[in-house]
Amino acid sequence: MSDDPKLNRAQGQQCQQQTSDWDVVARKYPSLDTAILLAILFIAIVFRFHKITLPLVDGFSWRQISTAMMADNFQQRSWNIFFPEVSWTGPGPSYQGREFQIVSYLTALLYQFFGWHDWFGRVVASFFGLVTVFSLHRLTALCWDKMHAHAAALAYALMPAAIMIDSSFLPDPAMLALVTLGVWLFVKYWAGGSRWLLPFATLSFSLGVLSKPPGIAAGAVIFYLMVYWILEKKRKQASWVFQSGLLSLAIIGAYYIWAIYLGRSYPPFHIAGTGGYIWDDGFWTYVRDRFYFNSLWNTSVLWFYGYPFLVLLAVGLWMPRSPAEDPKQRVLSAIPYVWLAAAIILYLAAAGEITSNVWNLHIFHVPIAMFCGHGALLLATLGSRTVLTPAVVLRSIFIVAIALAWSTLPLVRTMKKPIAMNGKLLGEELARLAQPGDLVVAIAPEVGDPVAIYYSRARGWVFPPGGGDAEWSKFVADDATAIAQLEELRAQGADLFGVAKNATDKEDRLFIEHHDGVIDHLDRTATKLADSDNLLVYRITRP
Repeated sequence: MSDDPKLNRAQGQQCQQQTSDWDVVARKYPSLDTAILLAILFIAIVFRFHKITLPLVDGFSWRQISTAMMADNFQQRSWNIFFPEVSWTGPGPSYQGREFQIVSYLTALLYQFFGWHDWFGRVVASFFGLVTVFSLHRLTALCWDKMHAHAAALAYALMPAAIMIDSSFLPDPAMLALVTLGVWLFVKYWAGGSRWLLPFATLSFSLGVLSKPPGIAAGAVIFYLMVYWILEKKRKQASWVFQSGLLSLAIIGAYYIWAIYLGRSYPPFHIAGTGGYIWDDGFWTYVRDRFYFNSLWNTSVLWFYGYPFLVLLAVGLWMPRSPAEDPKQRVLSAIPYVWLAAAIILYLAAAGEITSNVWNLHIFHVPIAMFCGHGALLLATLGSRTVLTPAVVLRSIFIVAIALAWSTLPLVRTMKKPIAMNGKLLGEELARLAQPGDLVVAIAPEVGDPVAIYYSRARGWVFPPGGGDAEWSKFVADDATAIAQLEELRAQGADLFGVAKNATDKEDRLFIEHHDGVIDHLDRTATKLADSDNLLVYRITRP
């Protein structure tokens, strides 16, 4: 904003005039806002359900496969949602410390009624994404106004990161949808809505954080509004919120204590999301690595947002809305800043984990979409006294076209490249060669990715065996150690060994070159069943 107070007041009056013009039209045509919201939801559906049947072989393959395996095991082995189980650590049980499995459990129910399809998890996640679009729209309308609500919801519908995460078999879409729904219901209650909104808001928010811990950042909005009530001496309302918050935190804490216990009690003693935090690596390590901002910037530009959305975000943050005259509305208008600040604090504490598993950035996407929407409106209405002019419409179309051409379409295409397709082909070959009850050992193109085991429709091990404290994304140093690991798996009942010929570890070592001695060992002790340009499969014979 300018340092000139008169110019700032003029900008504020212009923004208020634009909003007033829109409200006049909306009152004259009461279904106009509804029609726009439905159009935005349709756009979100188009982008999230495009190529919805894509196999789980894109940039998020590794994490999606683990979620998909848990859905398989709910449907095939046990419906107990408190015992999530993967299939890449042998015959099992392979229970792990995981978030509350809402997406995988709903997907398992679809399997039960309609049969197994690997893309059902994408469908469930995409529906949660639509809930986020709707809840974001209603929340923005309460915080700012309906015109900003349309802009923010459209920004979220077109944001490459939101599209990719919302259409991936991950728990994050459920997390963001449920916490956003919970925050919206609470804000509506705080603004004078029915008292019955509070329990529904508490339930939705709690389920969101149970779905994925980063959702806790959105709780800063609820805490902020509760503090305002305390300052206003509305102690009765604040006490109800405080008690609801304590109940929510107790449920969330109890579940994650259970998840930690489960992960520590069963091989391979794996608890998802551990490591990479500031208390693990040390504050000065984070400082030396500059809080991983270089990695964050590369992810933002090359994958998640692209320059158009980053420009809109910068404009929206740099030129805030003029303060409202109503004190209550001023409090509500600060909500996007509170959410963003809480998410930044979360990032600063967990930058190593978040930049390694970039879908954790999803908690940022509600405030980012709000500020992108605000930035788009500022650019579209630049120099106009009203939003209802051909120039504003043309500028709006131009902004959307630039975002689509330079961000949405190319970045989503990049993220959805089938980089793990050879792993899927290996899994399908193992499924063709396996006999009922066979256990498989598989090495996908990205070492440690269990994609080949998932598509083999069997249980088995990644190689080298992973989980717990074991390093499973790079090969061991020598053939003797690798052969010893393989022999141990043979003793545990491994029947088939498969490797993608482009299998490479995180140090860029190719398996068939780095471990040619293991291949020689298999040639001597096992039966080769398949040898193509893409893969090798052996049947492991018993000693």
